[in-house]
Order: sequence, then structure tokens, then C-alpha cells
Amino acid sequence: MELIGMLHKWCRISAALVIAVAIILYGPSSTSNPAASPVDRAKEDLGRFSYPSQAGIRWKSHFIMPQESLERLFGEDWIHVARFNRIDRRHVYPGMTIKKPENIEDVRDYCPLPLRYEPAAKYGKYVLVDVREQWLGAYEYGELKFSTPAATGIDGHLTPLGIFKVDARHQKHSSSLYKTNKGDAQYPMDYAVRFHIDKDRVSYWIHARDMPGKPASHGCIGVYDEEMQKRVYRVPEKPAVNDAARLYHWVVDEDEDEADNGSMQLIADGPKVEIRGELPQYLAGNISRK
Repeated sequence: MELIGMLHKWCRISAALVIAVAIILYGPSSTSNPAASPVDRAKEDLGRFSYPSQAGIRWKSHFIMPQESLERLFGEDWIHVARFNRIDRRHVYPGMTIKKPENIEDVRDYCPLPLRYEPAAKYGKYVLVDVREQWLGAYEYGELKFSTPAATGIDGHLTPLGIFKVDARHQKHSSSLYKTNKGDAQYPMDYAVRFHIDKDRVSYWIHARDMPGKPASHGCIGVYDEEMQKRVYRVPEKPAVNDAARLYHWVVDEDEDEADNGSMQLIADGPKVEIRGELPQYLAGNISRK
């Protein structure tokens, strides 16, 4: 009996050691530098994306724990942190890592684009997209009227660079090539404005889309639209951000309450669209907190 008891005790100790080693090897400890969870296949760590405009802003990597959300972490300032990370609320989940500003005041008015842009000075409306910053700005005679994070094309499906012109709009547009994550519908591209058709007759649009905090499209340019996210994914419960609609109505000079006929319409003299820069630098390997 004594031998059996000793064997049981040894088994319990061995099991405890195995569990402890598993936690150390496979799960971040309280003293670990925040990093994407090893069990998260996406390994989303937004701290690895380097934007020039953030060089002078102090931030720390924050590992999202269960029950945490942008609202619970930052209260009414959640939207500023979301913009700083180029992400929407649906894509903030336990196991990923975001950039957490050390001083929220540093990001309340954060915008990586110039408040005045001389190349846009002679145009009533001018759109500037900075791929390196993943950001879009709307200018009137060179003065920035508003701006928003933007998700451009990924490597292999890059957004074209150069000077273009908006020539069409379609408020209820949808992709003819790609489906939603659930695969039960074509991917919605609400509030779409077309700026380019390439030699292969592929159209490029600025439109509403998911904002995962990094380049994510097949060449188009996506901006915030939580109304679309709720309609398709039922998240967030209370949509609060719809930059896609704001940009759309600004481009077509249309009141938000004005009726839309639901079809694609050509635009005779649309705004110039300038797209510049390379993809943001991705820092592989170990990174240190600022």
C-alpha cells in the first residue's frame, strides 16, 4: 500500500511538472514581454508594424487578455487607440498584441499626414493615400479636412501607386471576386468610389472594409465602416465609426440623407487620388518595447 501511495504521489508530481513546463513553453507568463500567443495561428502582433509617424510617440506592447476590449481598456478614448493601431473593434481579440500609448494625449489628435499639402493646393478636393503609413487624407485646396486609417494591398496584390482620378461611385458595391470569411456572400464594399482600372480591366476602389491593423486587401483601399461590420458579422453591437460613408459623401458632394438609386454611377470630374509609398516595415524576430 505504501508503494502504491508513493507511486500515486510521484504521478501527481510528474503531472504538475509537465503542466508547469507547458505553461512556460507555450503560454506567455506575467513577466514575459507581451507577444502574440503561440497558440494563435495568426500571431497578430501590431507592435511589429513600423510607421514613421510613431517614432516620437511612446507606447508599449499590450497583450490582449480574455474579457479585455478597447472600450474596457481605454474607455471613451478607445477610438483614438484604434486609429493609432489602424484596427477596428472586431479584430481586437484575446491572444493578439496592440500598441498601447503611454500617454493617451499623444494619440487623441494623431494624424500621420501633413495638415497642409501643397500638391493639393489648386484642387477643391484631393485624396492622399500614404501606403507606408496606412492612412488616407481628404484635402480641400491643400488643407486637410479629415483623415482615416486605410488598409491597402498586401505583398503580391499591391495597391497601384501614382496619380489617379475618381470616375465612379457605388454605395452598395460588392466584390465580384471575393467572399466574406463565412463564405456565404460576396464581400461587401459599401460606399465605394473607383479610382483606377488597370490594363487587365481590374477595377480599384476606395471602400468600406474590415480593418485588421495592417495591409489586408487585394489592391483596393479600405476604410472604417462599423455599420457594415454589424450587418455582416453582428459586431460591434453599437456602431460608432463610419469613415467610408463620410468619404463617399464628401467625394460625390452629396448629403448623407440624400437618396441613392442603388446602382453604379459615373463621376465626370471626380477628385484626384494620389497614392504614394511602400508597405510599412514589418519587424520580424524579437522586438523590444519602447
